[in-house]
Amino acid sequence: MSKQQIQTYLWLAVFISAIILAAVVIRAVVRQQPAARIQTVDQQQGSLSDVIRSARGWGPIFTSWYGQMAPVFKLVDINGKEHKLSDYRGKDVMIILWATWCGPCVMEIPHLIELRKTTSQDKLAMLAISYTTIMPPNTTKMVKKFATQQKINYTVFSVDIDDMPAPYNQIKGIPCSFFIDPQGKIKLVTEGLLSLGAIRAILQAE
Repeated sequence: MSKQQIQTYLWLAVFISAIILAAVVIRAVVRQQPAARIQTVDQQQGSLSDVIRSARGWGPIFTSWYGQMAPVFKLVDINGKEHKLSDYRGKDVMIILWATWCGPCVMEIPHLIELRKTTSQDKLAMLAISYTTIMPPNTTKMVKKFATQQKINYTVFSVDIDDMPAPYNQIKGIPCSFFIDPQGKIKLVTEGLLSLGAIRAILQAE
């Protein structure tokens, strides 16, 4: 092999290594971008109306319910444990309505997992309710399997929509989240994907 060929191979190896390194760096930056956006949102503290005005990708719904007592319900989660909404009086409650087939719902899950990791259960209860459907299919078996695969660390339910009172059974789109304050009143209801930063801003807003 000539000296020129060796140099050519060396330059080729350097070029390929540079491409691989660039790909690794770009991937790391992309993974960190959501966290950077979340930190920016977390810094924007203010009133609830301010949070709503700065909403991106989600909006408020069921506004006539704000300030009213949240209708109570009793459900059994996918692990067989019974839960009553009244059991969580004295802490914030986030009720997430979602489905395994819902793309935005799936995209929201990592934010919810991080929220559960970083927020004490003494301060916040997270109840994720998935309504069973035939088409598109969303069975209890599918919800259990999905929750295990995604390593969901908050409470998950799979129930018939008729088991829930209004307004929880009147939603038109998902993901949909009900924010209930420690006194048991509905603070805000959202439709659309929520980032971790947006959720924290909602919880902190007065």
